[in-house]
Amino acid sequence: MEEKEKLISEKEVISLLRSKKKPFAFLQLAKLLGIDKKQRKVLKKILKSLKKAGKVKVVNGKFMYSEEEEIVGKVIPYPAGFGFLEVEGREKDIYIPPFELQKVLAGDVVKARVVEFKGKKEVRIERVLKRARHEVVGKVKRDKKRCLLEPLDQNTHITFLLSNKECERYKDGTVVVAKITTFPNGKSPARVKVKEVIGHPEERFLAIDLLIKKYNLPTDYPSEVLEEVERLSEEIPEEEIARRRDLREQVCFTIDPEKARDFDDAVAIERTEEGYYRLFVHIADVSYYVKPGTALDEEAYKRGFTFYLPDRALHMLPEKLSAGLCSLRPNEDKLAFTCEMVFDERGELVSYDVYESVIRSKARLTYNEALSIIVGDPALEDKFPHVVEPLRMMEDLYRVLSRRRWEKGSIDFDLPEAEVIVDEYGEPTAVVPYERHVAHRIIEQFMISANETVALHLENVGYPCLYRIHEPPDEERVENLLEILNGLGYSVKKPKEFTPKFFQKIIEDFEGKPEEQLVRFLTLRAMSRAKYSPHNLGHFGLASEHYAHFTSPIRRYPDLIVHRLLKLSLRGEEVNYDQLIEYLEEAGEHLSAQERLADEVEWEAIDILKARYMRSRLGEVFEGVITGVVQFGFFVELRETLVEGLVRINTLTDDDYVFDEPAHRFVGVRTGKVYRLGDVVKVKVLAVDEERGKIELTLAEESQE
Repeated sequence: MEEKEKLISEKEVISLLRSKKKPFAFLQLAKLLGIDKKQRKVLKKILKSLKKAGKVKVVNGKFMYSEEEEIVGKVIPYPAGFGFLEVEGREKDIYIPPFELQKVLAGDVVKARVVEFKGKKEVRIERVLKRARHEVVGKVKRDKKRCLLEPLDQNTHITFLLSNKECERYKDGTVVVAKITTFPNGKSPARVKVKEVIGHPEERFLAIDLLIKKYNLPTDYPSEVLEEVERLSEEIPEEEIARRRDLREQVCFTIDPEKARDFDDAVAIERTEEGYYRLFVHIADVSYYVKPGTALDEEAYKRGFTFYLPDRALHMLPEKLSAGLCSLRPNEDKLAFTCEMVFDERGELVSYDVYESVIRSKARLTYNEALSIIVGDPALEDKFPHVVEPLRMMEDLYRVLSRRRWEKGSIDFDLPEAEVIVDEYGEPTAVVPYERHVAHRIIEQFMISANETVALHLENVGYPCLYRIHEPPDEERVENLLEILNGLGYSVKKPKEFTPKFFQKIIEDFEGKPEEQLVRFLTLRAMSRAKYSPHNLGHFGLASEHYAHFTSPIRRYPDLIVHRLLKLSLRGEEVNYDQLIEYLEEAGEHLSAQERLADEVEWEAIDILKARYMRSRLGEVFEGVITGVVQFGFFVELRETLVEGLVRINTLTDDDYVFDEPAHRFVGVRTGKVYRLGDVVKVKVLAVDEERGKIELTLAEESQE
């Protein structure tokens, strides 16, 4: 009888490699497995399959078992088609290849294997543990016989199927919110059903509505929240006033933007007998109205922040609170939390007091009115005679505190901001630089001082605090910054330790130079992001040892937490320290994430409206500065509007250009012409992609001559 040919399996190969725990050449493996030449082809296929699955790796041409790691993490996709898995407790996120992103959506929590592919670790998703979203915003598109929903979110790399019957109701390009009925799994397609029709871009401007839907931002409050707010009394009980420090006779006032309706803070100042400055920073006592455990508090925590968009604001608190009960409106009795600070002539904090108060603001000033009074405007001096002297004293104190902060190494990035002016229909009518002047700086400086003082107080009395921390920058990022600065002709010796003063000096050395704003931006980009934590790591950018957010409880939940902690400390209440720290760690993570979301939404809204505005300026020529150089082109920020656009290198027809990555520039092969970071160029607006907030530019003819 003929001997039966031996068949090998993946299981056998894995078992052998796992038991030996060392690499083997292909022929060694074949010999150990006892297979003939015919079976070697099968072995090759098995090894190839195991390598792709991450179960086998190749070391110096030899095969060995790959110890796989199972992890749980959150999916963070990128517009380019790949993503990363964020794993708690791991410093570095793990790469997710494009084919794995076909199974998941942004924010999904997944169980995955870590494999090694081409010498690098990457993820193979096993299953989804928790879906981050159950709806998607997209455009209805017909594709041959199918009906598709194309997501508007650039981070969603899945096309969803709609039923053909449902598709008949909608015009091609109609934007809808759809419920996901079948999630993607890598094998069968994802399916959706239309839940809400937003409209068609040709019929009305949808950008901000789409943004709100895309990020699933709350626009209404739950009924139980509104019911709780309705029950809040507009009258302050006499017994509440009696137990607080009564400062209603004091000359305090608010300084805010012209369109502001919620006034978080009021300020007052006086001289002490020693000639020192006594500064009062009064903050709206939101914690009196928003109690822990209420539906109102839960909703505020969930939102975390007020989201500011160019045409509207999505408030953390309902209007009755944000613009009414809590807002420090002029000539109304209001409950406040006061931080009283005494500074000497050098700006040293001599003493402080933190307490609950009742105040009555004597004026509501805009920043421009405050500036006009400081420099001397007779009409405004007559209108607000009682604030003239305090305002000028405040400017003096600001100069003193600012000088002291500079001596400590505080970094003032002072980047120009663009304000998008919109009409009553939400259409952008202009993009103008937002002017910041001494009145803004006075209030900013006073708020920083109050924030530092309350953090110092909680530290001094031994109570936990939700600190606002800003860690030193990552060394790799700083080295990249120094490399870019070197390309700009600025050589700086790398110090043994990165201190705030080091970065402060870089910014100062570029003051008054054409590259000044670019260097400020690049330096800011090298910094880590500030966040909330109960563990005090200091605030690097402000060169502050202790810092917390206390001054904006109407629009920031972290400030409300700090108010509650301050009240516990003032009453001397005992707390379960470990339990409180655990809560603050959880709150810090949630609120840091919500803050990132609020920033992203605001930036995206501004980019979309800038693109919408620039549509009316197609073909116009602007002067701008090159702010970024990448392989496919360079980014230019237009000086007039602070709008950024891309000049693709293939649009430069006068020469062939080589990308010199280390020097952040393009060099012409024949002409030697250079386009580098920081150069001033003239560009023409070529095209606009409103949906993605992208602007295409081309060099104006004279730039290429």
